[in-house]
Amino acid sequence: MFSSLNFFFKRPKTVTLEWMGVDMHSHILPGIDDGSRDLGSSVNFIRGLSELGIEKFICTPHIFTEVYPNSKQTILPVLERLRSELKRQRMDVQVEAAAEYMMDLDFVELLKNDDILPLHGKYVLVEMSYQVETRNVDQFIFDLNIKGYQPVLAHPERYIYYHNNFEQYRKMKEHGCILQVNMLSLAGYYGKAVKQIALNLLKEKLIDVVGTDLHHVKHLEYITKFVKSGSAAKLLADYPMRNKELFR
Repeated sequence: MFSSLNFFFKRPKTVTLEWMGVDMHSHILPGIDDGSRDLGSSVNFIRGLSELGIEKFICTPHIFTEVYPNSKQTILPVLERLRSELKRQRMDVQVEAAAEYMMDLDFVELLKNDDILPLHGKYVLVEMSYQVETRNVDQFIFDLNIKGYQPVLAHPERYIYYHNNFEQYRKMKEHGCILQVNMLSLAGYYGKAVKQIALNLLKEKLIDVVGTDLHHVKHLEYITKFVKSGSAAKLLADYPMRNKELFR
């Protein structure tokens, strides 16, 4: 009797993120960058995404010395605080921490000293300014590869200077860069132009992984609507995303 009821009331897979499994880009560690402001918010974000089917979270606070001078010493203790609170609330979810690195001169020093928090294994999440390409970006990618890391470029669809230079995306892939699209981009949160570039990247099979890049409540609301409407699964459920393969 109960199994039959469970069958009829079970949430369809098409309106969950079970196919994604791992959210490898978010700003849900509390009070450490422009993301979650407090522990309660972080727990609510994790609860909300868990209900959508996310099983593992890799929190990626910014490391950008001029604005967010984070380090292992500031990130890891906050991770432990969050884990303790989740345990206290009996939420059985896996939460790890890495970082989203701005590719700048300070990053060069961190890389030189192997002072890096990777996503998993040797995968390192990196970003650039949305307005101006990082100078010598190819050198950054080369240096990461030489050190044994594989760069994961965050939200390439948001770099407007590449919108009319699509070959640059292919070039970065050829140089060993993994490309990560934001779910919010595909949901239209950043506007039509960014959404279209994200769709084009999917069409060309240039995207490898997807992340929420969640910072605040509005992001969660947008993602929840995108998922529960079935739109996320329509675009992504059958796409060869590698989240589980690379970051489980």
